[in-house]
Amino acid sequence: MTSDRLQGQQKDLGGGFVVRRLLPHARHRSVGPFIFFDHFGPSEELPGANHDVRPHPHIGLATVTYLFDGAIMHRDSLGTEQLIEPGAINWMTAGRGIVHSERRPEHLRDVRFVNHGLQLWTALPLEHEEMEPAFSHTPAEAIPEVSVGDARVRVLVGEAFGARSPVPALSRTLYLDVWLPAGGRMDLPALVPQQALYLVEGDVDVDDEALPLHEMAVLQPGAPARFFTHAGARLVLVGGEPLDAPRFMWWNFVSSRGERIVQASADWEAMRMGEVPGDAEFIPLPAARFKAPEPMS
Repeated sequence: MTSDRLQGQQKDLGGGFVVRRLLPHARHRSVGPFIFFDHFGPSEELPGANHDVRPHPHIGLATVTYLFDGAIMHRDSLGTEQLIEPGAINWMTAGRGIVHSERRPEHLRDVRFVNHGLQLWTALPLEHEEMEPAFSHTPAEAIPEVSVGDARVRVLVGEAFGARSPVPALSRTLYLDVWLPAGGRMDLPALVPQQALYLVEGDVDVDDEALPLHEMAVLQPGAPARFFTHAGARLVLVGGEPLDAPRFMWWNFVSSRGERIVQASADWEAMRMGEVPGDAEFIPLPAARFKAPEPMS
């Protein structure tokens, strides 16, 4: 086998909103800087359904949100208010601390629609863990797209196949959206030291082995891979440089220092991390408090 296959776990985020979580995994707690990988949908959002994510905090990471279908309204403690739509990249740098919410847009409150996308986290490099928080929205039309073999590839983050994304990643990071038509083939070189492939839709063989739907193939470092699809496929590739140091990850907090997570927990409990303007709701700190496990590496 030329790759290690990871199966996701079903996680209910509340109100019946279920995601497939691929990272962190017992065998691969990170791939490049990516430490968290959630795939949600496709799910039908009905009028009256409440899958809103109330204001909550983050430190030490960047959230990366990408939609295939639907819409989400992002608001944060910087005063940002941004509608996320398919094909765009929302990159929120938490740094020393940020609070945000993700809610159903008002214009879709009474509308039936489908939400489908990915929410990923990357660990910030050590030198940027405590930077000022920031937010960047890159619209769909600004994302470069190239042809590779039979594939159409959108370079969401990073640089590949002569195209560079404008998304402001802080370390060597790669995130590709790949579409292969029926009978299509693609050769993938080792673009970054660590890379993994996830099958969103359809079917694909990776080096002549079928990759089951909604599974991740962590590719061998430095080795190329070859893809083939019978009926058509949509895949994403994530990766980059390995983490520059082990990380602790608890609830919504990531840090190279366990005591920093303890501090962030106390700050959130005391409501010292800021608030989303006009939104008095919040997600409370979990009852089971942080106990320093082995850091991620």
